[in-house]
Amino acid sequence: MDLERLGDQELLVLARGTPAAFGVFYRRHVRAVHGYFRRRVGDAETAFDLTAETFAAALLAVPRYEPRPEPARAWLFGIARNKLSEALRQGQVEDRARRALAMEPIVLDDEDVAVLELLSETPALEAVAELPADHRAAVLAHHVEGESYAEIAERLECSQSVVRQRVSRGLRALRSRLEERT
Repeated sequence: MDLERLGDQELLVLARGTPAAFGVFYRRHVRAVHGYFRRRVGDAETAFDLTAETFAAALLAVPRYEPRPEPARAWLFGIARNKLSEALRQGQVEDRARRALAMEPIVLDDEDVAVLELLSETPALEAVAELPADHRAAVLAHHVEGESYAEIAERLECSQSVVRQRVSRGLRALRSRLEERT
């Protein structure tokens, strides 16, 4: 079954027994959710934490998800709004859903934060699309999807040094293109 061809509501219903379906839903909406938080909190790391908590809460809620006339994306953004409200009220990002799924906290170094800030801007998204496919895939896999160099190398059947080189060259080209546009 080609999960990419399914609609969001179908993916969420299927995700009850097929985790890969939720992965497709996640990939479709992660940038939009991160952008939503980035515009509201102004901090890439907090936006990243809220994005992770939103998708963890959505994954926990999948068994209760019922298709409705409104798009599944509205359901997801309802969860995102609730997570933002909780964070603003408490003064910190709650990690209850991530702990319930036994997910380790995501630790970002300065490079990760800088890349997330770079990728969250509209001109950057356009510039990413212009990168060579292998560089684009490596940058997005490592800095957006959060895959390690080892995971990417295994999936692409190449060495970690090749992956590191693709990420490095992709980021260098991305910065260069963005500097040209300003």
